[in-house]
Amino acid sequence: MHSILDQDIMYLPGVGPRKKEILSKELNINTFGDLLEYYPYKYVDRTQIYRIAQLQGDMPYVQLKGRILSFEEFDMGPRRKRLIAHFSDGWNVADLVWFQGTKYILNTYKVGVDYIVFGKPSMYGGRFQIAHPDIDEVTELKLTEMGMQPHYGTSERMKKAGITSRTMEKLTKGLLEQMQAPLTETLPPFITNALHLASRDEAMRGVHYPHNNDELQRAQMRLKFEELFYVQLNILRYANYHRRKYRGYNFSKIGQYFNDFYHNNLPFELTDAQKRVMHEIRNDMDCGRQMNRLVQGDVGSGKTLVALMAMLIAVDNGFQACLMAPTEILAEQHLATVLQMLKGTGVTAELLTGIVKGKRRTDVLQRLASGELHILVGTHALLEDNVQFANLGLAVVDEQHRFGVKQRAKLWAKNDNPPHVLVMTATPIPRTLAMTIYGDLDVSVIDELPPGRKPIQTLHKYDNQTTSLYAAFANR
Repeated sequence: MHSILDQDIMYLPGVGPRKKEILSKELNINTFGDLLEYYPYKYVDRTQIYRIAQLQGDMPYVQLKGRILSFEEFDMGPRRKRLIAHFSDGWNVADLVWFQGTKYILNTYKVGVDYIVFGKPSMYGGRFQIAHPDIDEVTELKLTEMGMQPHYGTSERMKKAGITSRTMEKLTKGLLEQMQAPLTETLPPFITNALHLASRDEAMRGVHYPHNNDELQRAQMRLKFEELFYVQLNILRYANYHRRKYRGYNFSKIGQYFNDFYHNNLPFELTDAQKRVMHEIRNDMDCGRQMNRLVQGDVGSGKTLVALMAMLIAVDNGFQACLMAPTEILAEQHLATVLQMLKGTGVTAELLTGIVKGKRRTDVLQRLASGELHILVGTHALLEDNVQFANLGLAVVDEQHRFGVKQRAKLWAKNDNPPHVLVMTATPIPRTLAMTIYGDLDVSVIDELPPGRKPIQTLHKYDNQTTSLYAAFANR
């Protein structure tokens, strides 16, 4: 049984074949349901009536009640006219101005009839005027029902076809009035009741025609929750499918390279947070499933050290590792850190970015393909087809949000079975948001700085304070 929301938008009163074509091409609105899910981008309070004497030049949209006293039409060149309606609220007079559609205005609105006028006032020639206002007859407009008027985004093509924000408002209102039965609920009661969410029907009506700001916020909260809830469900579905489909390499061995580094080269004792995250990584790489883990921590918290130790576990088990950074400078910094920490261990590491060319690049690619090179640090250059690993087991990605899904997928294709993936970020992400954005990744947080590290400072300075700012950093 089809829902009313599945009906073709052409059959909604006021649409028809021509408007349907424009709505479909411009907004991808093809059904009643599509129209309901095209939400307003802003709202204007229509509950207050102003007198003309109360108007000021910097006011936003206002609403006046009165009648048209007379029309004046002026020629402004070839095919251009200006139409002015002198509008009175019984005490003062303001001008309503149109620069196009003047024939329609003269045929539609009459002298001596009471109207509600809505628009943005400005001062011109010593008198307030409102350009291209919304106008409704007093008998047709019930102010108590207007509440906050929705405004919908429209394109130039839509406006030329007569489909304005007001048109969209009337179409949506007509559809909601036509729908006598409440919209079918899409969330179970144990969620809506526990979180005190509005019903789907209340939310859909409230987001288009809220009577006040509280009603609007309640409607928006419900719709935002529902959207993120289903995004997260879909990501979790994908993650579970991925985990079932791909078996990860089993790194069961902690060998010479890791132990040599840990006992002889480790510059300081690991923090409890680093130990906890290493334990989580170790379990991932030894469980028979592909690791997909996000490590989050401030600058200086020791994320690179944790990633290096994970790479050493891969090398100990006969695999190679790579570290991909978003910029050449960051890749060079990572390589310098890795080479310094690995002195005397026998682990080999090289750089591959756009500046690595000619004989040096050829040498790096040959050593990588033969398995002689253990760790490769680079940028997007790692994704190129001619970059062939002998046996890639772990891919570390720094600042994941700078890379796309397809780019990460290219790393997976560097071996017959997808390598373990470790993602690092210094961007503070609330855990609930991390679950949404990185729903296919397990999340680890390094929430502790090593001893002696200065805390991160975030400063706000104006341009005239930059000299003192540079001096402050120079003296640190």
